Amino acid sequence: MNPAAAIADVRQHILDVAHPLLLSKGFTAVGLAEVLAAARVPKGSFYHYFGSKEAFGEALLENYFNEYLARTDALLSAPGPAAQRLLAYFHDWLDSQTGEQAQSRCLVVKLGAEVCDLSESMRTALAQGTRRIIARLAACIEAGRQDGSLASAPADPQAAAAALYQNWLGASLLAKITRDRAPLDTALVGTRQLLGLNLYV
Repeated sequence: MNPAAAIADVRQHILDVAHPLLLSKGFTAVGLAEVLAAARVPKGSFYHYFGSKEAFGEALLENYFNEYLARTDALLSAPGPAAQRLLAYFHDWLDSQTGEQAQSRCLVVKLGAEVCDLSESMRTALAQGTRRIIARLAACIEAGRQDGSLASAPADPQAAAAALYQNWLGASLLAKITRDRAPLDTALVGTRQLLGLNLYV
């Protein structure tokens, strides 16, 4: 293996190991020594892979969004009407936030409020990542307007997508606070209403 590929592999391994640690404890509570010990990487080598803890956090968020968007693309490009694909995306969101593994998926919910005041580069990574998600939702809403499955959706797909994403982020945070899935169930009902869909379809 060439040296560049080896560095990329170790760097990715550190990010993969760090993800659950940060989901569990948050960004500021997790020290670099803990991450490197969990990854079994020598403590002195961190700066060989990341310029700083802030750069590490930015890389972690970018990695998270790349993986999240790949899953989103798979859901939103599946066969079937756009309305069906969009609902599959939100059902997947609901499933990821409920049950025993509820905390294991969303870094935006976990880190959003914490890091935006700590790091401009991490705030920017969050902003760019969420814009990419909203753009995909907007494209799916527009596709639904075109294929007729979302004929009653708002005329501005971008505004509708932003409203839905914001609603689901808030519902996810409330679900964590209350340890109850009710806010997510309410978000799903609101999603159907905003898109003009029958509640039982």
